[in-house]
Amino acid sequence: MDMTGGAHFAVPEDGDATFVEWSAKYDTGVDFLDRQHRELVGIVNRLYGACLHGGGEAEAGFRDAMSRMVEYVRFHFASEVELMEKIGFPDIAGHRKQHDALIRDILGASHGYCGTGSLAGSRFVRTLRDWVLGHIAVYDTEYANFVAERRRLEPAFDF
Repeated sequence: MDMTGGAHFAVPEDGDATFVEWSAKYDTGVDFLDRQHRELVGIVNRLYGACLHGGGEAEAGFRDAMSRMVEYVRFHFASEVELMEKIGFPDIAGHRKQHDALIRDILGASHGYCGTGSLAGSRFVRTLRDWVLGHIAVYDTEYANFVAERRRLEPAFDF
């Protein structure tokens, strides 16, 4: 994946299952969270790859990637909340609401994927992509700006 260009969404060709390429514009400046965000994008790509294949193998691949997504999203959200608590971020409650909404959306949308065709799965993966990148670009940018401002005002600020 090109880590310097813009996010790009393309229909894969010749078996390439890359649906989303990470963009540095999504970096928050908090290294461990940026690594986690890149992993979330990787999981979206694996889900998309599972949608490209037919039959039972696709369904099994989708279920495995889906399980990994739910597990990793919960881990990532706990990491974000822990950071927000440490830095005194003022809108933890609002951020948690966003997290709860995504988990509900993931679980609800996954029930719509029947494994018999790629349409429902592709729609689900597009929803995930839009949510993950939208959440990073809007909500995670809020705490990233808060961290940057704390670092500017308090050079010794560490979390």
